[in-house]
Amino acid sequence: MQGLGAFATRAIPSGTRLIEYAGERLTPAVADARYPDEEGVRHHTFLFAIDDDIVIDAAVDGNEARFINHSCDPNCDAIVEDGRIWIETIRDVAPGEELAYDYAYVLEERHSPAAKRRYPCHCGAASCRGTILAKKR
Repeated sequence: MQGLGAFATRAIPSGTRLIEYAGERLTPAVADARYPDEEGVRHHTFLFAIDDDIVIDAAVDGNEARFINHSCDPNCDAIVEDGRIWIETIRDVAPGEELAYDYAYVLEERHSPAAKRRYPCHCGAASCRGTILAKKR
């Protein structure tokens, strides 16, 4: 868990579109300059790439979606549709349950043990990968 988290206030059925991941739209170059990835420093931003050309920075003009944490066993998924990012449930969610999706972050470099340590996960799921990085194929 990284931050505050977001929690269901009522039962939410599977397939419910919850919220748009909103924020300032940037180019990847501007996002990289704004949040340089420093060796040995734990990485944390509210950046979410829509595609190779657009990145959303929810730290600027963002909404509550930025508080949804990562989980290796998520109850939500992020859907990119028409240049926008939506958070939707992928299973029924109980009242009080934390909302989470798999960040599945991908680096251009190899996902080495050192890289995985820069992007840790402590979600507590039985299937926890120990990192928010996606499995590279």
